[in-house]
Amino acid sequence: MRINRAPLATAREVQAWQAEVEQHFALEIQYHFAAEEKEVFPVACTVADLVPMVQELVAEHSQLRDYFARAQARTLDGPSLRQFAEMLSAHIRKEERGLFEGMQKHVSPAELERMGGHIEEDLTPAAEVCITPTEQILKS
Repeated sequence: MRINRAPLATAREVQAWQAEVEQHFALEIQYHFAAEEKEVFPVACTVADLVPMVQELVAEHSQLRDYFARAQARTLDGPSLRQFAEMLSAHIRKEERGLFEGMQKHVSPAELERMGGHIEEDLTPAAEVCITPTEQILKS
């Protein structure tokens, strides 16, 4: 959301945003992707109607990882950075409004609770890190 709202007028601003994208992936998002792939997606695939959505989400994880790698290498331009932001936002909406709602309808509360406990464990490394706003990066 922040990237979509930010004017990217200069190459320096694009570089600063790439640094922030890299930071978010390293400190948080990589753990979320791994937890989803390890815990959420296998449970979701027990529901036949959710399998195509899980396949889409796995493919999107791959594409998003490519964007994160490009941000780390500082090879994204302004339009690519915006495409990344739009894709990540749409991906999150698909998970929240499609996958998670579908799972709540078709997966037992006990299984969801078990999965939630495992996810909490998997996200411990991310929870121990506090991502602070990087306005300083944008000003430098």
